[in-house]
Amino acid sequence: MSQILVVIVTWKENMTDLKSMNRRRMLRTTLAWGGAAVFASRTDRAQGFMAANDRPQVAAVGTGSRWCQKATGIDRPYGSAPDMRKYGDYVVVCDADENRRSLASMLTKGWTGTAADSVADYRAILDRDDIDIVHISTPDHWHAKIAIEAMLAGKDVYCEKPMTLTIDEGKKMVDVCRQTERIVQIGTQQRSNPKFIQALALIPDGRIGTLQKATCSVGGAPTSPMLPKADVPQGLDWDKWQGPVPGSDFRSLAGNKNETSSWSRGHYEFRWWYEYSGGKLTDWGAHHVDIATWGLGNTKMGPISVNPISVKHPVSFKDGYPTDNTQYNTATEFQIQATFDDGIELEIRHDGDNGILFEGSDGRIFVNRGRLTGKAVEDLKSNPLPDRALEKVYKNRPLVDHFRNFFEAATDRKEPISDVFSHHRALSTCHLAGIAARLGREIKWDPKKEQVVGDDQAQSFIARDYRDGFEIET
Repeated sequence: MSQILVVIVTWKENMTDLKSMNRRRMLRTTLAWGGAAVFASRTDRAQGFMAANDRPQVAAVGTGSRWCQKATGIDRPYGSAPDMRKYGDYVVVCDADENRRSLASMLTKGWTGTAADSVADYRAILDRDDIDIVHISTPDHWHAKIAIEAMLAGKDVYCEKPMTLTIDEGKKMVDVCRQTERIVQIGTQQRSNPKFIQALALIPDGRIGTLQKATCSVGGAPTSPMLPKADVPQGLDWDKWQGPVPGSDFRSLAGNKNETSSWSRGHYEFRWWYEYSGGKLTDWGAHHVDIATWGLGNTKMGPISVNPISVKHPVSFKDGYPTDNTQYNTATEFQIQATFDDGIELEIRHDGDNGILFEGSDGRIFVNRGRLTGKAVEDLKSNPLPDRALEKVYKNRPLVDHFRNFFEAATDRKEPISDVFSHHRALSTCHLAGIAARLGREIKWDPKKEQVVGDDQAQSFIARDYRDGFEIET
């Protein structure tokens, strides 16, 4: 085993940080002259991703249920790793929870015959020349930092949604992706779902007339009882799990009917705390608002206003921040309206049938993962879409699953279907909805400058402060 795998990098080792900083500074200079050159030494292996002995090598950062639920101790194959491994081999797994990364390593042995190396610190991965792809499945508040540093280290990235915790992080992701020319796929897998692709092909073909509105029903968020301070579970590095966000006590209470059988500030339940996530607005919102923005033709421009028509939180707020840190705090009920400069509206709701309703001057269509309905859909039997209409929606690439699209994009050095740039625009609407919900007022937005108009307090939520030692290196 190489030295880098037996030495676990600690957060406060100045010499290691200095070495990493110098290496990345040198790498940025190289990438500025031609990002594709970094991939050249690995191109042969990447181009043969379907061959058994010639496949990209993948490092997993975050091995919870979104990566593979079996790594949490639940005997279900749910997660993205079972699909990702069809095209690449996991050779390293990383998690702040020793128990999960141990189970993940055992899983990879069953997949390839060789157990993946196990590391506690993702930076040990960035210095490895044999890693082609970094697969990020951490809680949301870690996504941008790891993705940016992976790109700067010359790795391609598959990052689960939502890509960022703030709009400012999205701007940084866009800048670094453009600078390094890395291939980055966001895990909004609905972009590769045939039902959604067909819905998005119907709209430009005029099947519902002039588009007027999209409504995204994303479901409400749960509440919790008051959670007492609790001992950190054995094997979990709570300081490392929190990473960039301000430190807090670990809280947990047994009895919840979920995969952890508890309410907590940690695994799985992180998405119901604004400190780590945006609640349902960025959880399911990252999926449905992404598709709606795509369908509206606004993937290069954001809204001009976001209005929280109605919002309900489980705790009280002051100046946009929860006053109670013992309970889940993300919005449980909401109706939020975003308006674009062309007058089209995008509404995000907690109620209604989970999915997206597109309304036009001549009809409407509804789409979710289970069905696609509407008169325009029924009319396809007698009036099918033009040849290659679906491929045109799919960036004129072959219609394949979301993971294969990523690996093919990495091979061809082409933009994947769920790219950083358009996802940032869609997710910005979700983030603005969250800010409006927290402050309880309408926000005016300049989509060109990516700034709040006339509201300094709202503008302050566009970015966040990072804990010392956890800042994003760019």
